[in-house]
Amino acid sequence: MRKIMNKASDFVPEMLEGMLLAYGDRLTNLDEEKRIILRKGAPQSGKVGIVTGGGSGHLPVFVGYVGDGMLDGCAIGNVFASPSSQKMFEMIKACDFGAGVLCLYGNYGGDNMNFDMACDQADFEGINTMQVRVADDVASRPVEEKEKRRGVAGMVYAFKVAGAAAMKGLPLEGVAAAARHALDSIRSMGVALSPCIVPEAGKPTFSIGDDEIEIGMGIHGEPGIEVRKMMTADEIVDVVLARLTAELNLAAGDEVSVMVNGLGATPLEELLIVYRGIHRRLAAAGVAVFMPHIGEFATSMEMAGLSITLFKLDAVNKEYLAAPASTPFYTNSNK
Repeated sequence: MRKIMNKASDFVPEMLEGMLLAYGDRLTNLDEEKRIILRKGAPQSGKVGIVTGGGSGHLPVFVGYVGDGMLDGCAIGNVFASPSSQKMFEMIKACDFGAGVLCLYGNYGGDNMNFDMACDQADFEGINTMQVRVADDVASRPVEEKEKRRGVAGMVYAFKVAGAAAMKGLPLEGVAAAARHALDSIRSMGVALSPCIVPEAGKPTFSIGDDEIEIGMGIHGEPGIEVRKMMTADEIVDVVLARLTAELNLAAGDEVSVMVNGLGATPLEELLIVYRGIHRRLAAAGVAVFMPHIGEFATSMEMAGLSITLFKLDAVNKEYLAAPASTPFYTNSNK
């Protein structure tokens, strides 16, 4: 195992300490273990709090989106492991500004169970909570079981929309509805060229041939839908876009935001080549692109590969996407 670190057992705490040192003007920690990261600054009284949580190993997801206009708090677990329900509850309590708290997170078993328990505890203490689970990965389940799909890079768009709705002053039910409305129009799918290594495991999460690509691979190394011989950038675009556009029923005159997300070890140059292919195909179909996102937004340690997310826009979602936000890993303006 070749990783730039000190001890495997210190990987997550030292990463979090480094993040707080680097972005201490925007972030603060609630607990001594630094497993609860909060937006720094005076809370906006009466604003709905928005929180998330999940395992480490996916930066900038999850904690990288804590900041103005997006998340108010994040609970952090070990690499690919859920944070505890107690940490989630403490975070929820700290992010209740008088209007309740929306828990917005990826659809994974451990996160689901722990957020359920944390919200039960919060409700018992009089804190109003709602939950929205992100399930945008079309490869993980058929459309008939879409509520069971995994949450991947599309959750960044959900954070953005929910954050803007909360800043606009919507009540908890309205912010949750805005997140669900956005997620109805968000679909993602990824491809992997190599595995990653969880520091404390010390071995690859799966194996794949040097001349192969896995279609539909999950961000924890969950199996995809098929393994093929290596494909060109345009061939990858054709395979993935066919699945995404079919589910979103895209037609001439529609408008989308496109996210080409690197999984950790794929250069930006390659992501831009993929975006070129996406843009050309969408333009040929009469579909316009608004605010493309190209870069690393939801990674899987050092996995090579990428995911593509399409966010079909209407006037409301477009307004929320364009609203300003500023976090350590996401800065936006309404230009």
